[in-house]
Amino acid sequence: MRGAGSQARERRQAYLLVAPAVVVLAVVALYPVLAAIWLSLHRYILVFGERRFTGLENYAYLMGDVRFWSALGNTAYFTAVAVTVELLLAVPLALLLNRAFPGRGLLRASVLVPWAIPTVVSARLWAWMFNPDYGLINRLLGGAEINWLGAPGYALHAAILVDVWKTTPFVALLVLAGLQGIPEDLYKAARVDGASGWRQFRSITMPLLKPALLLAVLFRSLDAFRVFDAIYVLTEGGPANTTETLSIYAYKTLMRSGDFGYGSTLSVATFLCVVLLAVVWLRWLGREEGRR
Repeated sequence: MRGAGSQARERRQAYLLVAPAVVVLAVVALYPVLAAIWLSLHRYILVFGERRFTGLENYAYLMGDVRFWSALGNTAYFTAVAVTVELLLAVPLALLLNRAFPGRGLLRASVLVPWAIPTVVSARLWAWMFNPDYGLINRLLGGAEINWLGAPGYALHAAILVDVWKTTPFVALLVLAGLQGIPEDLYKAARVDGASGWRQFRSITMPLLKPALLLAVLFRSLDAFRVFDAIYVLTEGGPANTTETLSIYAYKTLMRSGDFGYGSTLSVATFLCVVLLAVVWLRWLGREEGRR
């Protein structure tokens, strides 16, 4: 048996090996969060050179800020609808990609193209397609005159469509990984017992695929809740703030208004919402793993 001194030496070596990564993580991730929290406790307007400590006044104002609650509602609606549609589309797509047929490799590569295109590029492409004068979408609808990005009832849903088009391949990839982890012997045994394709899907595929689905929902929910670039390129949060998300509101407050105090408060609020969302999903995922 190794002595206590040897174990202590190994423990110190492990700490030394981990220390550089911890330092980098603290500088890159922890410091900006702490700096934002500290700024959120100040009235700091860069244009006027005003900076003074105000404590929780910004957070008190946040609770009564109608624009904040509107942005939160837009963000929650965008996240819920986009992630739901992506999941509904990704499951059949993953089932198709999991089947053996000629050209499967080419199809898998083609499906990933929208996901590989930079978000700003794809958003600009869709902005041209949504143009009410010469856009392809209205032409495909028989010359309709719909202002997709300028009408409050259409703009947010147009942004959701862009997100679904771009991110569904990523969700399908996660679901495909879950499908490939299901033993083929289970399907063989089910076919021997006379189970139909639908019964196999309901009794084998979906129960065993649930962890992968929850993981996909976790990743996409956290990513969608922080959405900024696609909507900003499409509408910049308009019309009449109907597509303004928390990230866009924080950006406008910070960079356009120069209010670093309240902008940091909005950033901290967004961060807390994402953390809360992550905790809820991780607990649910852990509960499902425990049941298994």
